[in-house]
Amino acid sequence: MALVLDPTHARVILHGITWATFERLLADRGDSAGPRLAYDQGTVELTIPSPEHEWLKGTLTQIVDAIAFARDLHYQNLASTTLPRRDLDRGFEPDACFYIQHAAALQNIEHLDLETEPPPDLVIEIDIVNPSLNKLPLYAAIGVPEVWRYTRNGLELYQLQHDHYEPIASSAVLPGISRSDLEQFVDQCRETTHRTAWFKEVVAQSQLSAE
Repeated sequence: MALVLDPTHARVILHGITWATFERLLADRGDSAGPRLAYDQGTVELTIPSPEHEWLKGTLTQIVDAIAFARDLHYQNLASTTLPRRDLDRGFEPDACFYIQHAAALQNIEHLDLETEPPPDLVIEIDIVNPSLNKLPLYAAIGVPEVWRYTRNGLELYQLQHDHYEPIASSAVLPGISRSDLEQFVDQCRETTHRTAWFKEVVAQSQLSAE
């Protein structure tokens, strides 16, 4: 087993890890707060998010909630739930994920089985430092239709095309919402002193974009 430490972030990379070991890491951590895990065919990444990372994750999650509220959408927010595919030798815990188009297709969210149920329609990933493990191939292998990836350079939107992702200017799972809209919402949140008022404004703007 090889170990790689990333000095710029609370991140550890382990190579030569079996699926059984990955499952034990998940079991040992349980439901308690701990490192976020990703597994890609023998490589494990363990990440402890920074406060800025968590702020961005929470802000983008609230934006999705506001859009769904504005449009009266039936959706499921499964946050950072573990998404394993043993048959693909891959699994990950997204920063946030949502079922929107397939919200009604979930039979049992207590025991999500991605071999028989659809993947999330939207995954949010925060990469504000150089990522050690490229997770886009993971998301593509599992079939996630859309990814929002926030980096130091801003927000990137990707849509799955066959077996890879292509950048897009506007969301496909939330039509009428562009990348610039989302970045504007994030910037407005940074500037506000009243988050509830900001949330209401996102709801109002999202209602207009749907008309």
